[in-house]
Amino acid sequence: MTNMTPSSPLETPVAMIAAMSRNRVIGVGNRLPWYLPEDLKRFKAITLGKPLVMGRKTFESIGRPLPGRLNIVITRDVHYFHKRHHEGIRVCHSLDEALQLADHQALIDAADEIMVMGGGEIYRQALAGAERLHLTEVDVEIEGDAYFPAFERSQWDEVERVTMASQPDQPNYAFVEYRRSHESG
Repeated sequence: MTNMTPSSPLETPVAMIAAMSRNRVIGVGNRLPWYLPEDLKRFKAITLGKPLVMGRKTFESIGRPLPGRLNIVITRDVHYFHKRHHEGIRVCHSLDEALQLADHQALIDAADEIMVMGGGEIYRQALAGAERLHLTEVDVEIEGDAYFPAFERSQWDEVERVTMASQPDQPNYAFVEYRRSHESG
């Protein structure tokens, strides 16, 4: 699959939200490699009321639709919706289709952005069209099987960084927001 920008322009900006290690690991065995309660609270605060776009594996790792948000699940399986029907989800078969649906829902709900929440392949496809990154940068290097895509830091402006106080049995981490730089070289 290639990097994707929507076939028709979106009215609503696309943002991506993820927690990643120093070596960009976001998942191990379809699970988060850490438990950071403050990160989960931040995720909810940022995404509530906004359409969420995610891959099938990400949805299945959560196990249910997240309340207060339209959950849009991307899968190549054309029968997926009939196999696992859930209230509160819509199934799409491409990132473009999912972003168009999310844009429509964002306009109805007056949401200020569309949230892409993984996994690795969906992030990779969506990065070219994203305007904002809400990242939790976890200060560890670990082995994993899902990664946040590498991105050219020079194309992004860091607009906020909040370093969290370390807790017992938790790695150090920071909440970082990046916005795409639109300066001409």
